[in-house]
Amino acid sequence: MKPNIRRRMLAASTIAAAGFVLAAGQASAQTATIAVGAPVTSLDPHYHQLSPNNAVSDTIFDRLVNVDDRSRETPGLATEWRAAEPTVWEFKLRPNVRFQNGNAFTAEDVAFTIARLPNVPNSPSSYAAYARPITRIEIVDPLTIRFHTAEPYPLLPLDMTNVRIIDKEVSENATTEDFNSLRAAIGTGPYRAVAHRNGDRIEFERFDGYWGERAPFQRVNYRMITNDAARTAALLAGDVDLIDQVPTSDLTNLRRNNSVHLSETLGLRLVFLGLDHLRQANENSPLITDNDGKPLGRNPLQDVRVRRALSMAIDRRAIVERVMEGAAVPANQFLPEGVFGYVADLPAPTYDPNGAKQLLAEAGYPNGFRIQLNGPNDRYINDSRIIQAVGQMWTRIGVRTAVEAQPWTTFVGRAGRQDFSAFLIGWGSNPDGSHPLRNILATVNRDRGWGASNRGRYSNPQVDALLLQSLSELDNAKREREVVDGMRIAMTDVGVIPLHIQTNIWAVRRGFEHTARRDELTRAQDLRPAAR
Repeated sequence: MKPNIRRRMLAASTIAAAGFVLAAGQASAQTATIAVGAPVTSLDPHYHQLSPNNAVSDTIFDRLVNVDDRSRETPGLATEWRAAEPTVWEFKLRPNVRFQNGNAFTAEDVAFTIARLPNVPNSPSSYAAYARPITRIEIVDPLTIRFHTAEPYPLLPLDMTNVRIIDKEVSENATTEDFNSLRAAIGTGPYRAVAHRNGDRIEFERFDGYWGERAPFQRVNYRMITNDAARTAALLAGDVDLIDQVPTSDLTNLRRNNSVHLSETLGLRLVFLGLDHLRQANENSPLITDNDGKPLGRNPLQDVRVRRALSMAIDRRAIVERVMEGAAVPANQFLPEGVFGYVADLPAPTYDPNGAKQLLAEAGYPNGFRIQLNGPNDRYINDSRIIQAVGQMWTRIGVRTAVEAQPWTTFVGRAGRQDFSAFLIGWGSNPDGSHPLRNILATVNRDRGWGASNRGRYSNPQVDALLLQSLSELDNAKREREVVDGMRIAMTDVGVIPLHIQTNIWAVRRGFEHTARRDELTRAQDLRPAAR
């Protein structure tokens, strides 16, 4: 072969190789991989009210009213809304919006979505509460809808931040399984789901017809890696670009690692202990016995002195410092300071084991009793370690505590059936105190849609009365006083035992940027290539 031909062939092959590398780099830059620490239990946006599910729903679907990273209301599929009358809310809908199948978005889709909320079979934590106040839906025109309520209802725009809108045509007879199989998982969001392996991964593809800001990646792999060590290892190996629920034991090393950076903010997630309020004082609670392992013949958790003793026996600061390694703040209510409904005179309880023992004695349990404390081992940051710590603290005051941690999917089903006497769980609240009151602390009432996540079956008529008042009070100052009073009563009554509010922390690989959210949702659209 002639030298000049050989040189031309070599040059051509070099250019081709360079082009291949460039193309591969561009392809790589068009794909992002996210690893989350909690499993997504359904792609049906109205089936199971859980933060992991809501994060994925936000990727596929849209809401009438969105919330930004500070949890402030912003226009979504509705461009504006107003109280047209004391019992009528009017929403103007965004024009020229299409679903991922090409169908036009109209008021018919909104009306269909609202009607579906209370009718999703077997929902373990229903969205029905957001439809209950609406007595009639009036479609004024394709881009104007009115919601009529029996009484003035100030929370309707806030409620709409929880409702993802679906396509009526596709979803008219769809089941939850149809969403999980992707047949009905058609929204107006920035990404569409193209593959789903339950409990393992979801694959998203950019929806180029999205009405809002263009999604930054052509494709996103959304993996569920519930093992903390494996999730961090995947980030450091470059297998994933973002992880959530960063293990607190890794924070120090990750802060020193130049290949990653942390994205963090104080969140709205309260981690707390639910208690058995279902069994009456003269009934046995399922996992409580006397010290010989025999049935007590009564439920000690019905005595507020026992509940206060259990709360006082917990050293929250020690849990925050040693278990959470500073990634939380001790709490005695559902919301952090500065959020609507925060109770200023309700600080975290003081650790007082001697006072706890005294209260137990006053309640008739000078020698304590036995109890099992349940919780998940793959849902919240350090969840199994937290229940171990609490179990040791309770044992020190004479309440001999056995601890059982289970995978979330098993645990949450049992908690929903009221199988437990005491259990650890969390609530990622909306930025309004009425939200946990209505979902966690209100007496379960299907007609009103109250107590959807009240797994302990707490009930207090005073709390219910204040909540009811607040839900029809259009004066925000008065409404906040009613919400504050309701929260104070429920917490003084120890309806649940608050532990701490988490700091939301993500770890991000170099070359990527992430917007940290107070609501802790890990959404594909919040990750983007770093600005050059």
